[in-house]
Amino acid sequence: MLTDLKPQAPDKILALMAAYREDPRDAKIDLGVGVYRDASGRTPVMRAVKAAERQLVEEQDTKVYTGLAGDPAFADAVSTLVLGADKPADRLAAVATPGGTGAIRQGLELVRMAAPGAKVWLSDPTWPNHIAIATYLGMEVATYRYFDAESGGVDFEGMQTDLAAAAPGDTVILHGCCHNPTGANLTGDQWDRTAAILSERGAVPFVDIAYQGFGDGLEADADGVRRLVAAVPEALIAASCSKNFGIYRERTGLLMAVAPAPDALETTQGAMAALNRFNFSFPPDHGARVVTMILGDETLRADWMAELEEVRGHMLSLREQLARELRERTGSDRFGFLAAHRGMFSLIGATPEQVETMRRDHGVYMVGDSRINVAGLNAGTVPRLADAIVAAGI
Repeated sequence: MLTDLKPQAPDKILALMAAYREDPRDAKIDLGVGVYRDASGRTPVMRAVKAAERQLVEEQDTKVYTGLAGDPAFADAVSTLVLGADKPADRLAAVATPGGTGAIRQGLELVRMAAPGAKVWLSDPTWPNHIAIATYLGMEVATYRYFDAESGGVDFEGMQTDLAAAAPGDTVILHGCCHNPTGANLTGDQWDRTAAILSERGAVPFVDIAYQGFGDGLEADADGVRRLVAAVPEALIAASCSKNFGIYRERTGLLMAVAPAPDALETTQGAMAALNRFNFSFPPDHGARVVTMILGDETLRADWMAELEEVRGHMLSLREQLARELRERTGSDRFGFLAAHRGMFSLIGATPEQVETMRRDHGVYMVGDSRINVAGLNAGTVPRLADAIVAAGI
């Protein structure tokens, strides 16, 4: 049987990581891997996480399974963080998942269970795993225009034109904030107009919010999904705690489903719990427990929010520095969009050949579509990246 398996296409980011490790140059720069790094190049454990874990070790007296949906306190804490205190609790189902990726997978499984013929609409471009998961599940995939490479902003009119072709029951995946890979976000008005067209078409929005707190702040980053949920009859939301709590390896996520009416809540919750059972039975709990403790403790929450602001400010300062360095070298503001983008990622507009030139000649590693992880930089490496971009003729 196993001899009949077909080779799988290698993951481009994992391959990039391996190539970076094998490069003997001391001055190499890794802009590919999607993790936050501080000015010293480390991904530290956040102070509040450390404190919560110490408390958990002392107080936890069992490692017995949680329920199929995970700890209800975790679902309540994270859903409130994302949707606010006015969340539609009487219509909100939720299950804990192994990270945000697990939430995306479970959400698409739920779509397939409810509407087997539903088409999945993805932004062009999007996080590659959106495409991979939907395709693996045998779901039809369509794309909608999103990024305007010339301006570095959102091609909103193109996006609206394409979404007007969505059929009732189709699912449209939207990035809640800090769009991956472009860094270009919708405005509040654009969120409202998107909600209107999805409601008109009868399509179901599925928001992937993996970077809340990395863009304009915790509340501002959740504005779009809150506007959407207030305006549409039903929605799916995949939330990740990997980035904003820095607990990548703990695989901590939450899938939420806003049912069209309270009388549909029990069936929706039951279906989501069943999908957990089919895929992994009980979700992991350590990271979820830590997040719940932080969000439920005034002191821990305040310290977490303060450190998250430091992380956000660090990335914004790197963006501004890179845009400034490129302005000085090129005599133009054509890279000004880098300062306007939010989150870890931006597309710098390089061809695959130019990306390879920067890797070969300058030891700068980025994904072939020219997505850079701004958090892979520091004040000392920004000028070197600017030099490499100009030398490559971008």
